This record gives sequence, C-alpha cells and structure tokens, in this order.
Amino acid sequence: MSRRLQEPAFLIMSALTREPLHGYGIVRAVGELSGGEVTLRIGTLYGALDRLTERGWIEVDHEEVVDSRLRRYYRLTDAGAQVLAHEARVLERRAERALDLLGRHRPGVARGIA
Repeated sequence: MSRRLQEPAFLIMSALTREPLHGYGIVRAVGELSGGEVTLRIGTLYGALDRLTERGWIEVDHEEVVDSRLRRYYRLTDAGAQVLAHEARVLERRAERALDLLGRHRPGVARGIA
C-alpha cells in the first residue's frame, strides 16, 4: 500500500463509509467531515471519483434519474475500506509523533494551550 491518498480522495472515501452517495451528497459530506475547511470543486470531485473507481477502491452502487438528470451513487469497496483504514492509521501515527515532539519542546502547544 505504497500509494498515498491525497486529501480529497481520503475525504471522499471517508464520506462513502456510511452509505452510497451521489456527487452533491459527497460534496456535502466532505464539507461536514472537514469541518467546512474543504469544499470540493466539481472537476476535483469527478476526477477523483474516476481515479478511485479505476483503482477499485470505490464503485457505482446504483443510478437513478431525478428531474431528468442521471444521478450516480458511489460506494466504498472492501479494497477501498482497507486502503482508507491503512491511510488513517498512517496519519494517526504521524500526528501522534508530531504531538509527542511538540510536547517535549513546547508542552503548552501540544495540549492546545497557546
């Protein structure tokens, strides 16, 4: 699992852990997951969806027509869930290490005291 996930891909895959979502649903979920810090642009979203689908980490769950427009719902695959879990553990270890280093050199900063 040497291929690292970029932040948009990480957030998209995280959004799909709960249930299948269509494009706008993914955009909203990513906004919520990021605390409003990340707003996916449509080009970024669909480019990432294409790459994640090609890698087998997400797949189309189903499609429906709403107001004469096709709505495609995506879901996380088992392989995608493994990649996401691995990436989350890597990020967790790195964050813990950074906080540990900060705690040694700047104790107040590591605890969130400025």
